[in-house]
Order: sequence, then C-alpha cells, then structure tokens
Amino acid sequence: MALLGFLLMVLLYSSSSYAQGPPSPGYYPSSRVRSMGFSQGFRSRWGSQHQTLDQNSLSIWLDRSSGSGFKSINSYKSGYFGVAMKLQAGYTAGVITCFYLSNNEAYPGDHDEIDLEFLGTTPGKPYTLQTNVWMKGSGDGTTVTGREMKFHLWFDPTKDFHNYAILWNPSEIIFLVDDVPIRRYARKSDETFPLKPMWAYGSIWDASSWATEGGKYKADYRYQPFVGKYNSFKIAGCGTSAPASCRPASASPARTGGLSRQQYAAMAWVQRNYKVYDYCQDSRRDHKHTPEC
Repeated sequence: MALLGFLLMVLLYSSSSYAQGPPSPGYYPSSRVRSMGFSQGFRSRWGSQHQTLDQNSLSIWLDRSSGSGFKSINSYKSGYFGVAMKLQAGYTAGVITCFYLSNNEAYPGDHDEIDLEFLGTTPGKPYTLQTNVWMKGSGDGTTVTGREMKFHLWFDPTKDFHNYAILWNPSEIIFLVDDVPIRRYARKSDETFPLKPMWAYGSIWDASSWATEGGKYKADYRYQPFVGKYNSFKIAGCGTSAPASCRPASASPARTGGLSRQQYAAMAWVQRNYKVYDYCQDSRRDHKHTPEC
C-alpha cells in the first residue's frame, strides 16, 4: 500500500506540475536571431571524447572518467545567447548541465559569469534551473558573491527540447525560457554588474558537493552516462572588437531595453508560481555584498 501511495503521488505531481504554461509574453526575441550550426560558432573546450555531433545536434555526457564542455569561438561585450536543450530523465543528482557566459580564462581569479544551470535531481522531483550572476567586483575584492535565483519549470525539460537564453547588454541581464522572461537583473552600479567581454559555454559536470539539495544526493555512476543534448545554437551581439556604433541586443519590442508590460506580466507569473529561491530574500545571506537587494 505504501508503494502504491508513493506511485500515485508521483503520478499526481507529474500531471499537475506541467498543467499550465505562462501567459504569452507577446514578443519573441529568439525569432530575431538565426540558428547556426555548432561548428559555425563553437568549438569543443574539454572532454571531446564525450561529445557527438549529429546534424548540428550536440550530445555531451558525463561518466566516471570525465565530463565535457564547449565554448564559443568569439568573445562578446553584449548580446543574445540562446540554445535548445533536452535533459536526461531519471536519477541525475549531483550533475550540472548548463549554458553560460564567462571570461574565466581571460581573467583568472577576477572573472565574471552569467549562468543558466540545471541542477540534477532524483526520480519524482523536478529539475531546478538556477540562474546566477557573479563578478569579482562584488563584495570585498576577495569574495565572489553569487546572486542565485532558482526555478522549477512549467514543463518537463526531459521530454523535449526547449529554448533557454541569456540576453546581456550594458544595462541589464534577462534570462528567458521559451522566450518567456523569468528574471531581469538590472545594472544598478558598475560594481554589481559584469562588464568585461565574455564567451558562451556549455558543459556537463559533477557538482555532487552542492548541486542537489545542498549536496545531500551525490552523482551515482551506476546511472552513467549522464547526457545533455543541445541544438538550435543562437548568438547575436556586439563582439569584443565591434565598433562603438554596434547596437546592443534588447529583449523588448521597444528596442530600448527593459521589458514590455506584457513581458513583465509573464515574468511575474513565473516568479509567483515557479520561483523556489531568491538570494535577496535569503535571511541567512550576508547582504553587505549584495547592495542591489
């Protein structure tokens, strides 16, 4: 009976968790950017033996020997960076599958980063999508302060490909899922905003020490390989050497930054129904390093 009750609970959770999507944002930034083949914009960064490319759909995987990652050919000082991803179902605790911007290789010990990270999970529990913004200039000069906001999703990301994107320009960072803005991080000061040029990356790796419920559940290699699938690669922005006249990307139809009223309404719906963590609302955090809160 206990097993039957557990299975019923999982079934009810699965059917109810993805029952309703957000209201239409009314504007679709991804439609303004043409998809590119993987080799047009990216190269393998590490773990090339754990990558396969099939008609511009890239699979990367983690097993006991290695994970894998890729990196954009060019660096950018602003832009729209998007990809479609499909995640592995089942036991994926401790595993991170991600798409992000970084300049760690150019500025070791002093780098900026903007993250879309899927935190692996255990059967019956949803994936967590962690968004994060961090820069060495935050805090006291020696402390890197994360600015995490975490979400569950209104769909099952293991069933099909969905579009995930970061829009970064000199005034704001906007995270989008299927063109729905889920978070906007505004530039309130130079010290709390990434300004140095960055590259786009994707990777899958073992983060057992923290990824799933604070490290409670570790990667279990009886379930290897853990596979992340990527396609529909999109980059449009101002490269590092672009002239000053290069126009930064915008997430809104106004092309002046910010979001439309309809986009804000869609974002509010997501945050009201699917946000599960906000660093600004965490009383355990030392907010002297996050003055924007």
